[in-house]
Amino acid sequence: MNPTIKLPTALGTMDSYSLQGTPLDVRAPARPFNRIAYSAAHVVADPLRAGELNAAPAIDWERTLEYRRYLIRQGLGIAEAMDTAQRGMGLPWHSALELITRTVEGTRDLPGALIASGCGTDHVALQSITNCDQVIRAYAEQLEAVQRVGGRVILMASRALARVARSPDDYRRVYREVLAMCDQPVILHWLGEMFDPELAGYWGVPDYESAAQVCLDVIGASVDHVDGIKISLLDDAKEISFRRQLPPTVKMYTGDDFNYPDLIAGDAAGYSHALLGIFDAIAPAASQALDALAANDLDTFNALLAPTVPLSRHIFRAPTQYYKTGVVFLAYLNGFQDHFFMLGGHHGMRPPAYLADVFRLADQAGLLRDPEDAIARVRKVMASLGWAD
Repeated sequence: MNPTIKLPTALGTMDSYSLQGTPLDVRAPARPFNRIAYSAAHVVADPLRAGELNAAPAIDWERTLEYRRYLIRQGLGIAEAMDTAQRGMGLPWHSALELITRTVEGTRDLPGALIASGCGTDHVALQSITNCDQVIRAYAEQLEAVQRVGGRVILMASRALARVARSPDDYRRVYREVLAMCDQPVILHWLGEMFDPELAGYWGVPDYESAAQVCLDVIGASVDHVDGIKISLLDDAKEISFRRQLPPTVKMYTGDDFNYPDLIAGDAAGYSHALLGIFDAIAPAASQALDALAANDLDTFNALLAPTVPLSRHIFRAPTQYYKTGVVFLAYLNGFQDHFFMLGGHHGMRPPAYLADVFRLADQAGLLRDPEDAIARVRKVMASLGWAD
């Protein structure tokens, strides 16, 4: 008989839930992937050294690095110091640079380790930036630091640029000048306002069609400096349309945590590579699905990823910027950390019923690697929140 646990629901009741999933094995892929796949990875906080909100973040570096090695061993690249690592929501630039440095240096012994690191403008206070020249200088400071460490650069969307740009031409100029400083092709990052409300109106226009054209102009003007672009708009039709307009040498990296299976599988006109926060949470399923896709086994690819979509849609539900809470909760359930504590108190950004559904949906996707231990862990969290089994 499968273990049963009582969990809270969105209706304010307690319902019995019987585990039903079969945990997926964790293993290295049997063959090289035919898609580039980055997992944006979370950081493990250190609750014993944590200070108040404005204090430097306390990070458990050993657990944080070991989690990256776990992802790399399954064939996944690391998108480092991105929003999944709470960049701009608990992880300041100086800590981000230390994270990037530790990851690059701490994974050199892993064959084929693929690291791309976030470069932005978040070390400069928003209120101190009044013009685009300051934005360019801020990008340049981080770009120099990240390029010195090594690995590919992900040029993150800038809250500062969204604040001071007055027209699409401001975006065109800033990106043209910053891309000219890059020593190898970079991945651009178009993060929708559902992930970061301060990026509303990015590219200097309010509607998607006009914004897409500005972004395509930016890519076209510096095509030799662009490896690809990650789009996180949670809209597969927009991504496919944009993908079909890209220059032949520029890759699309899906950031669509709602529709990733079909976007990665692609169609007759092309496909998307992946740079996804959800791959942190579903690494075994993602790895084995990509392995199957590389073997032209689309049925297995879909069978592995289909059960992860309800989990991902739940983790990334609105308000989407708090998806990190679900990602870290699942890491806790799976024993990758001994506590459910996050930088900046973000473990408290989702209610108990949300966490209970993360548990249920992860089980159904085969993503609780030790179900009995996961039950014990979810009970501890629910008891601390006033829910007794």
